[in-house]
Amino acid sequence: MGAVRPVTTILALKLLLVPALIAGITLAGRRWGPSVAGWLSAFPVVSAPVLFFIALEQGPAFATTATTATLSAVLAILVFGISYCWVSLRYRWPVCLVISLLAYALAVGLLNAWHAPLGTAAGLVLAALLLAPRLYPQAPASVAPARSSRGDLLWRMLAGAVLVLTVTGFATQLGARLSGLLAMFPVMATVLAVFSQRLAGAGFTVRLLRGMVYGYWAFACFCLSLALALPRLPLSAAFALALGIATGVQALTRLRLSRPALTAGSAGRA
Repeated sequence: MGAVRPVTTILALKLLLVPALIAGITLAGRRWGPSVAGWLSAFPVVSAPVLFFIALEQGPAFATTATTATLSAVLAILVFGISYCWVSLRYRWPVCLVISLLAYALAVGLLNAWHAPLGTAAGLVLAALLLAPRLYPQAPASVAPARSSRGDLLWRMLAGAVLVLTVTGFATQLGARLSGLLAMFPVMATVLAVFSQRLAGAGFTVRLLRGMVYGYWAFACFCLSLALALPRLPLSAAFALALGIATGVQALTRLRLSRPALTAGSAGRA
């Protein structure tokens, strides 16, 4: 019974957290725009519980390997977002989704074969996050507001729950490294990008996915600090420290994200 309870608890968390986050981020996109919605969606609210229960069930050593792989997976998620944005300028969402998921799968395969150590993974992710905003296409000047009906919002939440069940159903049997890589499967990015493109067009989608880059700074810092803390601290203390660091970094990146908007607003008033 003791082994069943953590599995049941994490399943309930995923089914509740992801749909709730998708609903909240959809509403944030309507209120504050796609960049803020993307920034919010990258915080490790989903991956943190997954890694926590992996650590409970498999131990700190297994969880450290999985966390290092999850940090490396930031590279794969950037590949997903950049490829989706470029393809969205010419094609509708089904083509965009297929191509971006294929690009993501290729990146995950390469990362799984490489087995990058923590220091190397952190350095590559840092460089990628600095470079990534320049690799996204220029969004169209006019961006339609992301308006959707209540039924559409429910479909978004259902799609998120189905994706989480599908991914985690396979990831738990694939070992520490591949489980860690798949812990960052682009569930939020997939659902938000598809519905945003369908309802608001490519411009909104590009801004949404580019905004996620700034949120991935907090995610990367969470994974790095957790991988360093797990072998040295009790489990709860390691996760509390990592989440605290991620929260601070998330606040700092919000200041960076708002700078272009403030500049544009000043120019408009002038």
